[in-house]
Amino acid sequence: MSVISELSQLKVTRGKTAQERAQQRKENGRDNKAAYLFLIPWFIGLAVITIGPMIASLYLSFTNYNLLQAPQWIGADNYIQMLGDDRLHNSIRVTLIYVFVGVPVQLIFALVIALLLDRGMRGLSFYRSVFYLPSMIGGSVAIALLWRQIFGTEGLFNQILRLFGIDSTTGWISDPKYALWTVILLHVWTFGSPMVIFIAGLRQIPAMYYEAAAVDGASKWTRLIRITLPLLSPIIFFNLVLQLIGAFQSFTQAFVVSGGTGGPADSTLFYTLYLYQQGFGQFHMGYASAMAWLLVVIVGVLTAANFFVSKYWVFYDD
Repeated sequence: MSVISELSQLKVTRGKTAQERAQQRKENGRDNKAAYLFLIPWFIGLAVITIGPMIASLYLSFTNYNLLQAPQWIGADNYIQMLGDDRLHNSIRVTLIYVFVGVPVQLIFALVIALLLDRGMRGLSFYRSVFYLPSMIGGSVAIALLWRQIFGTEGLFNQILRLFGIDSTTGWISDPKYALWTVILLHVWTFGSPMVIFIAGLRQIPAMYYEAAAVDGASKWTRLIRITLPLLSPIIFFNLVLQLIGAFQSFTQAFVVSGGTGGPADSTLFYTLYLYQQGFGQFHMGYASAMAWLLVVIVGVLTAANFFVSKYWVFYDD
């Protein structure tokens, strides 16, 4: 009888557990419904502002559309036209130089400043705010206009050179050899955002690693190479992907510095600027849509390549 009673009691217990689980699932379902209810505005925004325009842009990329007449289906003609567009090829070259030079230099500069500020200097919050400020205003029209004045023929940069006995009359913005490099310098100057992220990452590295390395007699350089950079590699990777995507989307600097032309001699003709000229200057909206999707593919491929290569140099604790 005792065995039978124990089995009965076990059955009752299991029944109660099943009921409790069912009740828990019911409560979770109510919570999920409430969560989805609050997410409805976000889903509407995603559909109307993001997914909808993307689908429309993909359709327009296969049409001849000038904003004034109904789009006419032309198949892959826009994409075929890209193969013979010399200005498009030049804009890709200019953009790649801007990205592959500006982004690494900016990240190196941001990391160096972050390492200096991480030493616990007095007034850290003040310096952090000062260095972050260019990231907030670096992409503005006002700063781009100021950059034109600084690197003009009679600008501040030439006046500084004259203090060192260099009588320069070069218009750095108006010279095709130097115009792009001044825009790259403007990009490097906006290092504040990745710098703040680097500082946050440096603060997460346990001090015990440095203490153990110091006991073993490791130099500061060895600690930087063997401890700081490996443990900071996820943050470096995050900043790299973020800045890479942002650099491909740069527009304001080149537009203002060149007066919207991409000059001199198309030396600052960024891909986004040429896309703007085609879409809103010449009203080739179908061709501009095709260019936009080509940019999506380029950024997607480079981002995927970064993720693939990251497994060889990004270190995670787990």
